[in-house]
Amino acid sequence: MRGYVVFLKRPHAARLLGGTLFGRLPNGMGALAVVLHVRADGGGYPLAGTLAAVLGLAMAAGQPVLGRAMDRYGQPRVLVPAACLSAAGFTLLAVVGASPLPVAVAAVVLAGFATPPLEAGLRALWPAVLDGPEQVDAAYALDAAAQEILFSVGPLLVVAAAAISTETALVLTGLVGIAGTLVVALSGPSRRWTGEPRAADWAGPLRSPGLRVLLISLACAGIALGVYAVAVVAYAERLHSGIASGLLLACMAAGALAGGLAYGARPWTGEAHRRLPWLLAALAAGYVPLVLAPGLAAMSVLAFVSGVFLAPVLACSFTLVDRLAPSGTVTEAFAWVVAAIGAGGALGSAVAGFGEKLAGVPGAFAGAGIGGVLALALCLLGGRTLRPAPVRPVPAEVLS
Repeated sequence: MRGYVVFLKRPHAARLLGGTLFGRLPNGMGALAVVLHVRADGGGYPLAGTLAAVLGLAMAAGQPVLGRAMDRYGQPRVLVPAACLSAAGFTLLAVVGASPLPVAVAAVVLAGFATPPLEAGLRALWPAVLDGPEQVDAAYALDAAAQEILFSVGPLLVVAAAAISTETALVLTGLVGIAGTLVVALSGPSRRWTGEPRAADWAGPLRSPGLRVLLISLACAGIALGVYAVAVVAYAERLHSGIASGLLLACMAAGALAGGLAYGARPWTGEAHRRLPWLLAALAAGYVPLVLAPGLAAMSVLAFVSGVFLAPVLACSFTLVDRLAPSGTVTEAFAWVVAAIGAGGALGSAVAGFGEKLAGVPGAFAGAGIGGVLALALCLLGGRTLRPAPVRPVPAEVLS
């Protein structure tokens, strides 16, 4: 753990990590706040679930767009207005509720699409703030592990605020996003950071074949995560247990936290593109046994194990993104990672629903194993493209 202590003592490191995590709490709050408010306003579960899905898809769509803007215009000019617009979307939904529906949909789309890309922005800042690749790798690992806290603390904040009113929960979600964003955007590194020169093309980071392969692979891992979130609810209903779903989500998050901390606590030799397939293989191996859906005690162990390699996979992927992204596109590239996992998660939710209908709880969990295996297969098939190419300056005549 000494590596974590060393990098957190670096100027601005603790502030940036803490502010980013606080500002990203709405990622773990928004969907639940939307569902609770729509239900309180008389909307049914199908409507509530659909609006929550729209929120997630809008956020996935907005991250690359805002990430590209940050590469061009810097961080504060994008982060602060985005956080305010997202909060305005949550506030509008709090005011109008589920009706009129077009306004509710517009509010949710605004709240999701304008979600500030703090996650991508932080990862773009680390190389400038920290001292050497080892500290950057440790930061990526701690970042990936600590994000599991968001999905534990965020829902608790929503439930506490909803005890006052569901409108309070929505407004609080937006305000938390603004507060965390200001902590980051007003810091010296964020104000000074500028993107590198970039080629003037529409594809941006997607012109990197290796990055495309990585994003598709991570989207499949996202399918597994989306499957798991729905499948644990079906499992809890089968047991007639009110706490089983929350317990299994917490066990998986604990596994990811432990795995991420262990991964980042030591320096790794060898190239990240050679390490990633092994980590994905271990991740897939953790997801496959979930289809057995045994008793709660054994299932809790399987849930913990399924999460152990999640944060290491993400941390290793972040290292690759930093090396694969073309010049001037690093923030957008990291934002595409968020979008890929989010889109995969939304697809995974649907996969789990169909799986449960076809084969019950085991059918719901089967999608997690399939997603993990697909992520590994795609990584192996496109493995050659993941090798970082030699750095070449962007010709002056093509710079934007």
